[in-house]
Amino acid sequence: MSAEPTLTARPEDGLDIPLLVWRFAEPLLAISSAALGGGIGIRHWVVNATVPMSYRRDDPDVHLAELAAREGLAGPGIGLLTGVDVAEVVTADDGGVRAWATVGLGQPIWASAPPVAAPAGPGTVNIVVRVPVRLSVAALVNAVATATEAKAQALWELGLPATGTSTDAISVLCAAEGPEAEYGGPRSEWGAPLARAVHAAVRTGGGTGQGSGMPWSERLR
Repeated sequence: MSAEPTLTARPEDGLDIPLLVWRFAEPLLAISSAALGGGIGIRHWVVNATVPMSYRRDDPDVHLAELAAREGLAGPGIGLLTGVDVAEVVTADDGGVRAWATVGLGQPIWASAPPVAAPAGPGTVNIVVRVPVRLSVAALVNAVATATEAKAQALWELGLPATGTSTDAISVLCAAEGPEAEYGGPRSEWGAPLARAVHAAVRTGGGTGQGSGMPWSERLR
């Protein structure tokens, strides 16, 4: 089963800023769009770090690597950033698949839209999913599409005219060994529970005020 993330904090600019850390007992195969550890490969850990909305670093991968080193995390991993409080992470399970989501919906957008100015409010839906079996590379790619469709469905059900935010990230992790499941679509053996778990986590996170509430940095003022 999936290791649960640990909520910790790191000192930064005189503040204790929350950080979620997943430490896996064994290396996992992953696909991710994260700033650190994106792509497909073996990953040993995941971090999801809250940052102030004033965050302007142009090297988030370096920053996340520094945070991981501070936590003593070894080997390749995945690093995510968000403007919302990661302590409000929502977890959902379905059929052996586990999903975690931090949901910031202050600047929802349609994926296909005319060019607009950079969003100024809190955003970012970060999703981490663990599948208990090995997925083929093609199934991993399909699983990302399935998770994204489930997120968009949740936002539609919440009444938001949007498919996400401009900075959403997704990470799907699965067993690194064993027979490969070939499919990850929403009606496949593992894609179906993945879709339901992601949908439940995002809908709950967006519906409890996590997504529309005050950004983490504003709470300090």
